[in-house]
Amino acid sequence: MENYTKYKLKNNDELVSLLAGKDNLFIVACNKCFKEFETVDEPDCAEFEKIVAECGKTITGSAKVDFLCNKTQTEKKLQDMIPEGTENVFVISCGLGIQTVADLAKKPVYAASNSLNYTGHHGMALTKKSCDACAQCYLNVTGGICPIVDCSKSLVNGQCGGAKDGKCEVDCNKDCAWEKIYRRLEKQGRLEEFLNQPVQVRDYSKTNFKVINDYVKASRAERLDGYYGGVHPSERKEFSEHIALERFPDPKTVVISMSQHLGAPANPIVQVGDTVKVGQKIGEAAGFISAPVHSSVSGTVIAVEPRMHATRGSEMTAVVIESDGKNTLHESVQPHGDLDSLTPDEIIDIIREAGIVGMGGAGFPTCVKLKPAKPVDTILLNGCECEPLLTADHRVMLEFADDIIFGLKAILKTTGAEKGIIVIEDNKPDAIEVMQAKVAEIGNIEVFVAKTKYPQGAEKTLIKRVMGRQVPRGGLPADVGVVVDNISTVKAISDAIQKGLPLIERVATVTGEKIKNPGNYIVKIGTSVREMIDYCGGTTEDDVLIKMGGPMMGFELKDLDVPMMKGSNGIIAVEPDETVEQPCIKCGRCVDVCPMELSPLYFSKYADEENWQGMKDMNVMDCVECRCCQYICSSKIPLVAKIKAGKNAVRGMK
Repeated sequence: MENYTKYKLKNNDELVSLLAGKDNLFIVACNKCFKEFETVDEPDCAEFEKIVAECGKTITGSAKVDFLCNKTQTEKKLQDMIPEGTENVFVISCGLGIQTVADLAKKPVYAASNSLNYTGHHGMALTKKSCDACAQCYLNVTGGICPIVDCSKSLVNGQCGGAKDGKCEVDCNKDCAWEKIYRRLEKQGRLEEFLNQPVQVRDYSKTNFKVINDYVKASRAERLDGYYGGVHPSERKEFSEHIALERFPDPKTVVISMSQHLGAPANPIVQVGDTVKVGQKIGEAAGFISAPVHSSVSGTVIAVEPRMHATRGSEMTAVVIESDGKNTLHESVQPHGDLDSLTPDEIIDIIREAGIVGMGGAGFPTCVKLKPAKPVDTILLNGCECEPLLTADHRVMLEFADDIIFGLKAILKTTGAEKGIIVIEDNKPDAIEVMQAKVAEIGNIEVFVAKTKYPQGAEKTLIKRVMGRQVPRGGLPADVGVVVDNISTVKAISDAIQKGLPLIERVATVTGEKIKNPGNYIVKIGTSVREMIDYCGGTTEDDVLIKMGGPMMGFELKDLDVPMMKGSNGIIAVEPDETVEQPCIKCGRCVDVCPMELSPLYFSKYADEENWQGMKDMNVMDCVECRCCQYICSSKIPLVAKIKAGKNAVRGMK
């Protein structure tokens, strides 16, 4: 593969001339993009350092950065990196990177790469600057501000005189590039040097950059809207979003796993032959981070044994119950009275005993989440349902709005938070209308309409989008005064308080282009996935990919004889992915879309090398496994599988 990014060091004579009269240099080198990812560091920096040393100059430090033109990430990497005593910054990159550093460095910045007569291309990442790849670079002359793309007239020898109040006469919304150039050069003491430069002559026959520039601007607007990164996969919610909820037929047999929450699996407290009722506890929480499990049917326990777990890919202890078809309620299923009469601790106890866990997929015990170690001021209710295809939470908002409000009020009382915000993406206008009407007269609850973007529903991105707060690395939402809960979770809280009903059923979507009759169902925990697909008419063909969850974060099901669980928000049947993995070409797209601001390309490289320390150093544990990187990957690398392998290895490190 031929390198796309064509920058290279200037020749020796040019560099020696450029270094004349300059000392105390900090060097920034970009690791080239659009090339096979064979080496972590490019050799250009070492070559330039050797030339600098031969000229007798002092190097105050150096930095090698991936995708230097990605200003969001470069700003963090270079922050506090340029040492005191640095007088000049030299950059080895294409024009995009040079402009980015020139904006950040607050020092005179010079390009050590690309001669004026050098013909080449440039990388392209998320940046507020553009490059024409014109091979006539003026950045050394103009202080790192490009007169070609920043000046509407692409003037190369000074301003036209038509600027008014610092704005261009061609575009009144655009700053005059040459006034910015003059201010920067004057501040750096280089204005006289510029005024004594020979006249620059430009070849205007080069390709116009406007088309690419407009495309980059549009892409940038999407990528930075609300929070860094994210993608816009095809939603495909039209299959089921209009279909009202239907109660799924009671199964004859349920398989209820003792492990359907984060933390320790519950311990079964029933035996073969026992008679159980709806809502009866059959599994006791095994620790602080655990949750009890209850029967979703009345009938007889016919097995307590290992059964295949849908998302773990292995067998876990489960209680198998044969239904008697009567749905007899257990005596413990009793309403808990008026919300005003309950104390926060009593509400927590109710939630704990009801076995309520996060129903968006993570399965974290809700009773633990609602007793944060730090004070919180805001509850964010996640109604985004940003995963493509899934419409379960959408239907819950439409059909159980009052229960959602009740559950949110219970959380507000429990946590002492001042405000509740229900966040709904703008692709659900009917749900927005319903919820806004419900909260219109409630002073401390409001609806926030967010522009549709994936993975907006992830806790940290949701907090950044709505609150503008950044959860620290390794931290929790409570560290910034927020608790995030899922729509279906607060519906379950309402059921527990108002009906005394533990978490024994949930709303789930069965959908996808390969499902004959998609729908949204209220389904009992322990119902077979195979039964649900059969009830929907089966699949349109045999060669399909079945997942529990959505297409982005869902789990592939090789075996359909697995049960629905508390976190099972959907079953999808879609086209199988038959793409073949290719080598990483270091295009940088995975870095641009990662909402956690990580560098997923390193996770692939280090996983292949079994360099688990490298993955740890690159903060793999901060990955939320949203699959944006894999979705956008040009080489179709199974990044999430490699990330999971790395996480498991890091957890096992001493």
